[in-house]
Amino acid sequence: MCGITGFIGKGELADLRRMTDAIAHRGPDDAGYWSDEARGVHLGHRRLSILDLSGGYQPMLTGDGGLVIVFNGEIYNFAELRAQLVARGHQFQTDHSDTEVLLHGYREWGSALPSRLNGMWAFVIYDRTARKLFGSRDRFGKKPFFYSTQNGAFVFGSELSALRAHPAIGTNLSRRALKKYFAYGYIPAPHSILEHVFKLPGGHSFTLDVDDPARAPRIEKYWDYVIEPFAGAEIPADPERVWGEELRARLDTAVRRRLVADVPVGVFLSGGIDSSAITAFASKHVPAGRLKTFSIGFEEASFDESAYAQRVAELFQTDHRVETLSITKAHALLPDIAKKLDEPMGDSSLLPTYLLSEFTRKHVKVALGGDAGDELFAGYDPFRALGKADAYRRLVPRPVHQAIRLLAARLPVSHRNLGFDFKVKRLLRGLSQPSQLWLPVWMSPLDPVDLADLFNEPADLAEIFSEAIAAWESDPKLGLLDRTMQFFTRLYLQDDILVKVDRATMMHGLEARAPFLDIDVVNFARRIPAAWKFRRGQTKYILKKALEPVLPSDVLYRRKKGFGVPIAAWFKNGVLNLPCSTSEERLSSNFIQDKLDAHRAGRSDNAAFLWNTWLLRSWSSQPTI
Repeated sequence: MCGITGFIGKGELADLRRMTDAIAHRGPDDAGYWSDEARGVHLGHRRLSILDLSGGYQPMLTGDGGLVIVFNGEIYNFAELRAQLVARGHQFQTDHSDTEVLLHGYREWGSALPSRLNGMWAFVIYDRTARKLFGSRDRFGKKPFFYSTQNGAFVFGSELSALRAHPAIGTNLSRRALKKYFAYGYIPAPHSILEHVFKLPGGHSFTLDVDDPARAPRIEKYWDYVIEPFAGAEIPADPERVWGEELRARLDTAVRRRLVADVPVGVFLSGGIDSSAITAFASKHVPAGRLKTFSIGFEEASFDESAYAQRVAELFQTDHRVETLSITKAHALLPDIAKKLDEPMGDSSLLPTYLLSEFTRKHVKVALGGDAGDELFAGYDPFRALGKADAYRRLVPRPVHQAIRLLAARLPVSHRNLGFDFKVKRLLRGLSQPSQLWLPVWMSPLDPVDLADLFNEPADLAEIFSEAIAAWESDPKLGLLDRTMQFFTRLYLQDDILVKVDRATMMHGLEARAPFLDIDVVNFARRIPAAWKFRRGQTKYILKKALEPVLPSDVLYRRKKGFGVPIAAWFKNGVLNLPCSTSEERLSSNFIQDKLDAHRAGRSDNAAFLWNTWLLRSWSSQPTI
């Protein structure tokens, strides 16, 4: 796990060092640089040593010097690939470095290499003979990769902060990205907050000819999340038993693969189904009392899950630690988070994830988490609402709907985590839009009708929500449940959840691993029909059935709480105040003030919008902009 940087063209070694220093938090153990001055190729690396501690230094070259790589991530099937490559005559210099496996794998399989990998990665390989760069990002974009072609240079890095350190990169904010930020609460790939700077989407690779004066990368998709449900004779007579056994076996293998490290490994344990399952499987491969688990508690009862985590920790005899988040501590952390965050993202659970990562890093260097369980197995509340929403859309005339919205707006505002009034108002807000916009609008920090007022110009919702529409409409044959999973897995997971976890952990030099994203688990999960994921009103039905031999029923079937924080109360009580706007922002200050006043007066819950605004302004005020 590391950070990578580099560029072709305009620039010098001093620029490379500044870029690499900007992401030192991603790799505090070592720094490395390599340049081909004649071709103008410069590669930089920051290392967080996890495997092959005495070797594995980067940038790494093949023995003949023909290939050079900078790599961020972990390849979990590197041992199998290495054996295949040795059988084909490849000679390795390191003892067990997955980085060197990528070098030889590229020499053997070329651009087909990413399809053979099981892991998380962002890497760039320079082929000195062919004079080209080949880069790739893992299937779900777990590891970040930003790039830009500006002013005669192609520049890339693990974070925007690295690119901003290069003199060729401008720092103007992207108006288009800002609209998407307030529409989604995050900025989906390939967009970034900066003009002319992009993210390589998950499941994509690129090739760039070093001698091309345009410095234009050719982007290609090598993988996509596609739902292809089992049908007919493929469905067993007893799906709960047959699929349950298969899921347990694949999850157990995925966890075992991710326990491999030359440094201490722990587990993020919230007490929910997914993290509890990871803990259960991990405990099979670690002696009793040796597995370290970590969780966050909250002073506010409606947000606290620490008792459930303690229950699971006792059940599996883990060495468990809890950190409690208070308003005072949270407030003290916020400026540091905004300073370190390379791009604004409005998921407020970034705050507890940051704190969790900070104290976890004091004990271990790697932590396994339960990310992707909700997306792959239909675990979110909107899955419960889909059938009712579809019936409502067909039966309730538009004027009646508007009247119902007006009545719902009069419900008293509660700042409890996912309170009744919050759910009702969000549901009705989404139903004011076409079905392809239900999900992003239900989750949006701002009602789409308000985007025009915020930006003082018309809002093209089809363009602003283009990624959500594309995910919804990717396969017309899919039903509501599968379309919803497409949205959550292709968009929300990749551009919100995984970004949040990567930034929060890497701010502290901690590696996070997600067993649910093991490609063998994913390939099985995407084939299980939606009717077995959401069944008889039960979310994650087949996963819960699979885990019944592993976890107690009070863990499996308790009400989902989520990893939220009480930002609504913080804004209402004045614990959080909005910073002054910046010249780059160009948003309506009157609109923002009206939203703040309404929130503090208790007329409406505008916490998500205010948090997005607070984070954007705090981020924009940093001296790197």
